[in-house]
Amino acid sequence: MSDSSIQQHAEISPPVATAQVEALLVARNPRGMALARQALQPGYTARAAALLYQPGQTVLIGTGFPVAGTFETDGPVGAIAIYRMLQALGVHPVLVCGDPLLSVLAGHFQVEVFPLGIDGQQRAAQLLAQYRPAAVLCIERPGQAADGRYYNMRHEDISSKVADLDALMRLATCPTVGIGDGGNEIGMGKIIDTVRALDIRPAVTGCSELIVADVSNWAAYGLAYHWSLLSGVDLFACCDALPSLQFLSEHGSVDGVTRQNTLTEDGLAPDIGALLCQQIYQLYQQHRSATV
Repeated sequence: MSDSSIQQHAEISPPVATAQVEALLVARNPRGMALARQALQPGYTARAAALLYQPGQTVLIGTGFPVAGTFETDGPVGAIAIYRMLQALGVHPVLVCGDPLLSVLAGHFQVEVFPLGIDGQQRAAQLLAQYRPAAVLCIERPGQAADGRYYNMRHEDISSKVADLDALMRLATCPTVGIGDGGNEIGMGKIIDTVRALDIRPAVTGCSELIVADVSNWAAYGLAYHWSLLSGVDLFACCDALPSLQFLSEHGSVDGVTRQNTLTEDGLAPDIGALLCQQIYQLYQQHRSATV
């Protein structure tokens, strides 16, 4: 999307409404994302949505956070919602991850492997040359700390379980978008001075636009708001998290906070995220009605 188109989208989605969406995404504030939001130029959800709205072109979506020998529910649920919305918009989405998540998603979505034990720079260069993406997005994906290692929310070193997907963001010449909820995810390097104040080993890899949310999956609701206004198509049906949670749970996912195989997101029942989605949907309906 061109700079002029991004500006047109900003006019479609007024600053007051965008600010309401961004405030709702961090209203619970369990891990300091309300502070992170203050470090970002307002309107970041609208700008990120515009960068990813690329009909006829490819967007790569990286996700997958290793927990307890498997993968957590936060990240893949949002990635699936974003994938489906982009498809509905005529964009060609491709998920990028490693096993065991790769094997779960393969056959249901177009997926490219980014495995452990390889040169991340080389694999990233291959994917970028193959797909020539219009944008790259990473949602709830561990990001490298200043020492080049990867750490979870408990400050545990998980480097042996994480492939260098940061390289995809570093090498991309197209716009990049990061989504995170704690400070240790790819993209958080955009506000590194702020996330250093949080109880986390912060990620240093940045991005063109960063979206913060109390649960990374929930950022999909903010994107749904903007894409629905931009396209004139109500995309919120793509954001029903429960079926994705059930699918992932059946294949071994765990909650990233409790490390239990439950239908939860970072320790929160799915109805909490559903209520937030409904609140943002109501904002969409109000703004759509006002512009008809």
